[in-house]
Amino acid sequence: MKRRNVIKGLAMLPVAGAVLPAQSVLGNSLAENGSTALTGPEAVTIAASFMADNNIFRRIGVEPVINCMGTYTIIGGSIERQAVREAMEAAAHNFVQYDELADGIGQRLADLTGAEWGMVSAGCAAGLKHITAACVTGGNPEKLIRIPDLTGFDKDEVIIPRYSRNAYDHGIRNIGVKIVHVSTPEELEMAINPKTAMIYLTAGAASETGQPLSLEVISSFAKPKNIPVLIDVAAQNLTIPPVHLKRGATLVAYSGGKAICGPQCAGLMLGDKSILMSAWQASSPHHGPGRDNKVGREEMIGMMAAVEDWVKRDHAADWKKWLGWLDTISKKIAPIEGVKTEVYEPAGLSNKSPVLYVRWDTNKLNINSFELAEELGRNKPRIALASRGETDGISSVSITTGQIQAGEEKIIADRLFEVLSKKRSPRPEMSAPSANLAGLWDLNIKFFSSTSMHTLNIEQDGNWLSGTHKADFDTRALAGTIDGNKVRFESTIKIIADNINYLFQGTVSGDSMSGDIHLGEYRTATFTANRRKSTPARKRIQIPAGPPLAT
Repeated sequence: MKRRNVIKGLAMLPVAGAVLPAQSVLGNSLAENGSTALTGPEAVTIAASFMADNNIFRRIGVEPVINCMGTYTIIGGSIERQAVREAMEAAAHNFVQYDELADGIGQRLADLTGAEWGMVSAGCAAGLKHITAACVTGGNPEKLIRIPDLTGFDKDEVIIPRYSRNAYDHGIRNIGVKIVHVSTPEELEMAINPKTAMIYLTAGAASETGQPLSLEVISSFAKPKNIPVLIDVAAQNLTIPPVHLKRGATLVAYSGGKAICGPQCAGLMLGDKSILMSAWQASSPHHGPGRDNKVGREEMIGMMAAVEDWVKRDHAADWKKWLGWLDTISKKIAPIEGVKTEVYEPAGLSNKSPVLYVRWDTNKLNINSFELAEELGRNKPRIALASRGETDGISSVSITTGQIQAGEEKIIADRLFEVLSKKRSPRPEMSAPSANLAGLWDLNIKFFSSTSMHTLNIEQDGNWLSGTHKADFDTRALAGTIDGNKVRFESTIKIIADNINYLFQGTVSGDSMSGDIHLGEYRTATFTANRRKSTPARKRIQIPAGPPLAT
């Protein structure tokens, strides 16, 4: 999230336009539960559950986390609303024919949102995959079962603006389509052809109204050619009616387990009925390329219940509650000398909840933002918050409110105060290097179930390391340090829509070193490296005086 000036007031409410009556098809009990902030004993119970020794996660040796990051899948996305949990429990008690269920939910979602039709998928990314399949098959099952071999298909290309390439478009690529990049309206106009199955874009600054390749501009080229436009708004608040459909999108894809607080393993697809019917055909329980993206009756009903809950929720009350929690935290840490706080109230639809920025002089408190985030995230009670780095000696972290649960704000405030007020000695200087690592190294990496041979070409300037890391498919720059006999260095592979960061840490002993590699979301690997001892070839090079006399 980019830093902006503090915005006063509530800004735009999450639900825009007219809201349909929210009477739940599941009964008044579901409509009445979970629609307001929890108070009293129930709120206390939530915080107590986190602290309890018999917490369900602790029973298997896993420590739960207080979420100040937002709706990140790696820590669980969002907490389902009470109405969602009750609906899922109710759905678990009976069997139902899934196509009939999908039709009933599709119409109910249309009634609730004002879209032509709705579909529940096994997460937002799965929805992107199913919609892409629908756009290349047109609902023809003979084509569907041939995916990802699109030989002979009329349509097998998807246009994506370069600004929209992201790790989640693997779902689109999995169908086997050819991705065509565009950066300007002129390139878009030239790229559209009879093979174009769909145009995909993500919500963000570059797609906003008035930008060169906004949703409106893209739609103006696509609609005359009858080309569907799919916009991915996974982390956005739901608007009623869907604002992106009004702006020209054919289909809009939401994550169920983010702002809407539905099932974590569900996605919400809204828009053109004919395409969504084909997308449902391309998803489980139907056999074909989407069978691996199974969504159960519980998640389908739970997602519908989440939308029913959303349209009647008191969003202004939620906002006020979140601001109160940030005020509690801010007041607790305010007495710490050198600590400053600032509340940011985002106006957009993505990740829409108030954020508290906490800033301090790194040298004064002798802890930086990374170290603070690690201290809170790895030790009990575990608190996940975002390190915002360091600028001109000032470190900062951010606390996002949307998934904090009632009572946890006090735990956060106490823990922050404890860590930030602790007296620390200045960080010691690095020790003299125990070795000169300059030269070529043969690097053996052991992943979970395979090994790879890479090469390091290291340059050293005192404690500082630089050079290159030749991996399986490319060569990238490396940088790091040697502190005594301890080495830490990193390299990053970046390709369109993806990146993998290799973080090496280990020890040096003579002409060898070994240790671990932190691979971010891809977990860990181990490495050993040995200095290449072969003598470089020495050869005089002779240059001809003219063109060759023989070939």
